[in-house]
Amino acid sequence: MEAPSRPFVAPRAIQRGRPYPLGATWDGSGVNFALYSERAERVELCLFEPKGRREVERLELRERTDFVWHCYLSEARPGQMYGYRVHGPSSPENRFNPQRMLLDPYARMIVGQVSAGLGRCQVVDSAFSWDDDRPPRISWQDTILYEAHVKGLTQLHPEVPQQLRGTYAALASAPLIDHYRKLGVTAIELLPIHTLVDDKRLLQLGLRNYWGYNSIGYFAPDMRYSATGTLGEFKTMVKTLHAAGIEVILDVVYNHTGEGDHLGPTLSFRGIDNQVYYKVKKENPRLYEDYTGTGNTLNAAHPAVLQLIMHSLRYWVSEMHVDGFRFDLATALARTEHAFDLRSAFLGAIRQDPVLSQVKLIAEPWDLGEGGYQLGRFPAGWSEWNDKYRDAVRSYWRGEEGIIGEIAARLSGSPDLFAAGGRGPAASINFVTAHDGFTLHDLVSYSAKHNEANHEGNRDGADHNRSWNCGVEGSTEDASVINLRITQKKNLLATLFLSRGVPMLLAGDELGRTQEGNNNAYCHDSELSWVEWGLDAGGRQLLEFTARAIGLRKAFAVFRERSYAKDIAWLTPHGGEMAEADWKLPFARCLGMQVGDLLLLLNAHDGEISFLLPEGQWEVLMDTTSEQRNNGKVEENYLLQARSLALLVKPKSSSPARTDA
Repeated sequence: MEAPSRPFVAPRAIQRGRPYPLGATWDGSGVNFALYSERAERVELCLFEPKGRREVERLELRERTDFVWHCYLSEARPGQMYGYRVHGPSSPENRFNPQRMLLDPYARMIVGQVSAGLGRCQVVDSAFSWDDDRPPRISWQDTILYEAHVKGLTQLHPEVPQQLRGTYAALASAPLIDHYRKLGVTAIELLPIHTLVDDKRLLQLGLRNYWGYNSIGYFAPDMRYSATGTLGEFKTMVKTLHAAGIEVILDVVYNHTGEGDHLGPTLSFRGIDNQVYYKVKKENPRLYEDYTGTGNTLNAAHPAVLQLIMHSLRYWVSEMHVDGFRFDLATALARTEHAFDLRSAFLGAIRQDPVLSQVKLIAEPWDLGEGGYQLGRFPAGWSEWNDKYRDAVRSYWRGEEGIIGEIAARLSGSPDLFAAGGRGPAASINFVTAHDGFTLHDLVSYSAKHNEANHEGNRDGADHNRSWNCGVEGSTEDASVINLRITQKKNLLATLFLSRGVPMLLAGDELGRTQEGNNNAYCHDSELSWVEWGLDAGGRQLLEFTARAIGLRKAFAVFRERSYAKDIAWLTPHGGEMAEADWKLPFARCLGMQVGDLLLLLNAHDGEISFLLPEGQWEVLMDTTSEQRNNGKVEENYLLQARSLALLVKPKSSSPARTDA
């Protein structure tokens, strides 16, 4: 790089500064810069002209306190672009290279082409008028999650102004808020919005890391989703959603960074202090321990890295007002040495923190390392993605035998997984589909994945999806297949919202969104992944059904119990309670779940079944095979159609049973 042409900050303005807070902090008079590195021998702060293209000054940080290099620039202001060059020893485990411009791990804003090594940090003014913003604090048992991608949900919405589509502003626009309210969801769980790195291989293929699980800036919202290029846009989004009673939960990726394996780019952490930030192999410290399948694993057991994670989490709660987090591959964060440990520093720090222990915490309870599957083992205060729920519900409705007992456990909140740890049904995040895998429409339309567009020879993505195409692979004009698929989607949605636990709906499933059989669309920032809002009659019907199912969940408290009360009676089609022998019948695919005066009937058989009802008159609230059958009165027997679900209530008790509808 050419020598700086002129000083941007006069030497007389450089002061010692403070080692805390880390990052670049504007105090109203100047900016304090602080960077942690144990093994660095020399650190240079590089300042850029306003557009970030040209370096105009390079300042050596001569102050170091407890491994924090720091200075104070009284003439620096918000908007200042900066980066670091870090010098240090050369060895296999150290990756110092002062030729590389490095991003500040604590940067509040990152602009420019990060993946090309041209990202620049920017000093920000955090001032914002939050007015009377308050977190909705919706209880776990009343929470209904809506997993969404900022761009994917909003890019094609016809009522969102063109210049706002795909942005934080669009996510909180009036048309989207109207949709959330009509559906009845209470929290938006956003796929990663931290500044990310697009993989070089994907860019060469004309693709990109669309899902965003490749973070490089844990304090900086990615500006690709910003219409204004300001932090205020994200804050306004949160404030507006809160005013509508909607919580904001961030999917966060602290298990690895976007720097990849030992051959990946040096963008930040690797060049600042490789041994601090990453778990390196003891036998070959040039290489990384990889529990994540991405090439590296962040060293959350190191005090400075744990501090980084905790500071980041507190920042998003305290400064950005988010309501909780979903931790990607959370097992990796709770490993000490190599094994998952309930006494790990990470879990301990979260539990004792007065701020973070009070927000919603969701673990993806696995990683790719040995002993990585830890469903049901996270401590009190945590909820977990329950993939056993997903697999059981999918298997049941496609007609598998021998799982009647498991589907009962999942309907009742999975006590077999969480009760022993002293937790209740809210520990189980129930889902049938998520960003990773088939959409709901594709789940009932494809029996095999079709990932050719990913350019990996259809080898990527899960092979065992427990999907069923209802007789025809992919799109069809066959009316009988189309109708069966509609019913199957209703069965899956109704099961999700009428189970105990916390339901999570994948954005677009209520509209019939398809990815054309691709179950790993992580690299497609295109119409393949974006939600299509132009609805046909079938899409409108599915949307109305989804809202109705959510409404029934809200109307009846029995689906939202805090504890595993022993109030469920399991019934056979003959009207008696299930005996031990009944649970073992391999062909049994029909059962009833009675909770007080509510009766949920499920039939995954290919033929209709006459179900003998408990004594009394019953009212049909829902039948997935026919709208005409709803609200009818029935006694003695109910003809449960093939592959259908029905919800019945005793009319005389419908009012007392309903709460906070």
